[in-house]
Amino acid sequence: MEIESGVALAVAGAAMAAVLGGIGSSFGVGLAGQAGTGVISEKPELFGKILLLQALPGTQGIYGFLGALLILIKIGLIGGAPIEIDMSTGWQFFGAGIPVGLAGLVSGIYQGKVSAAGLNSVAKDPANTGKAVIMAAMVETYAVLGLLVSVLLIFGIKVA
Repeated sequence: MEIESGVALAVAGAAMAAVLGGIGSSFGVGLAGQAGTGVISEKPELFGKILLLQALPGTQGIYGFLGALLILIKIGLIGGAPIEIDMSTGWQFFGAGIPVGLAGLVSGIYQGKVSAAGLNSVAKDPANTGKAVIMAAMVETYAVLGLLVSVLLIFGIKVA
C-alpha cells in the first residue's frame, strides 16, 4: 500500500505542476487577449504585434507541462514500466512539482497584466512593440527559474 501511495504522490506533484502552470497561462492569455481584442477592433493592421504580446503568457503552461512530463518519465509512467517508490520519494516528487507550478501560476497572471498594459502602449504607438515585449519577458524570468528548480529537483531524486 505504501508503494502505491508513493506513486500517487508523485503523480499528484506532476498534476500540480501542469494544472497550476496552465491556470496561470489561461488567466494571462485571457487578460492580454481582452486588451488585444480592443486594440484590433480599432487598428486591425496591428494583429501580428498584438498576437505576440497575447501569446507570451502561454509559456507558463508549457513549463508546467514539461515539469509534469519529466516527473512521469522519471517514475516510469511514460516510456517505461512504473517503478516502485516509497512515500518519502513520492513526497520528493510532489515537492519537485511545486516550483514550476506556483511560479507558472503567479507569473502567468502577472505577465498577462504586463502584456495587456503593453498592448495599450502599442495601440498608441506601434513602435513600442519591442519595449512592450521586453517588459512582459521580464516576468517570464521567474517562470523559467521555477522550471529550472523543478528540473534540478526531479533529476536529483534517486529512484530504484
